[in-house]
Amino acid sequence: MQLYSFFNSSTSNRVRIALALKGVPFEYAAVNIRTAEHRAPDYVADVNPSGLVPAVVDGDFSLGQSLAIIDWLDTRYPAPRLIPRGGEQRTRILELSYLIACDIHPVNNLRILKYLDATLKVSPEQKSAWYRHWIKEGMEGVELLLGKYGSGPWCFGDAPTLADCCLVPQISNALRMGCELDAYPRGMAVFRHASEHPAFGAAQPKSQPDFVAS
Repeated sequence: MQLYSFFNSSTSNRVRIALALKGVPFEYAAVNIRTAEHRAPDYVADVNPSGLVPAVVDGDFSLGQSLAIIDWLDTRYPAPRLIPRGGEQRTRILELSYLIACDIHPVNNLRILKYLDATLKVSPEQKSAWYRHWIKEGMEGVELLLGKYGSGPWCFGDAPTLADCCLVPQISNALRMGCELDAYPRGMAVFRHASEHPAFGAAQPKSQPDFVAS
């Protein structure tokens, strides 16, 4: 299996965490989204038609979109399961995961920030304010959900799930961008707990072969 990934991509990080938790071996294929390698014609044609990372290729099978990839991994490598098959916990895990994947990440990813710079010509201060605003709005929702439905050292119980795969990379990016996150103690407690888990350590940006300090 090949994983097409960029070290600082939070969506790629989600999949790296899932692979590490499941102990699935893979070949790392670096895709530099800063230099638009994800838009290269051969990548779009042969790997991921949406022109994004991450993507997995397993023989003749290829798949993009991090949540779809993790769902596929859960089917093919069910232990440990990251998305329960049914019940209320499944819905809560998906609720939190979608809040991060659909409401926070899309407005703050690299292509959006580049658009703010190159097309809308916003100032660095305005771009930072944009990023902080959406992190604040999203993390307030995350914290309320965790406070109401969360339990244990992870988001929902004593073992990591899809929710943790989504939350930890998002917090990592927010910290890298200088966001103040002390107002979200439950989320930060999960983040600190995850930082001690070897699978999350193996998946973090600085552990990747294409990592560059920036």
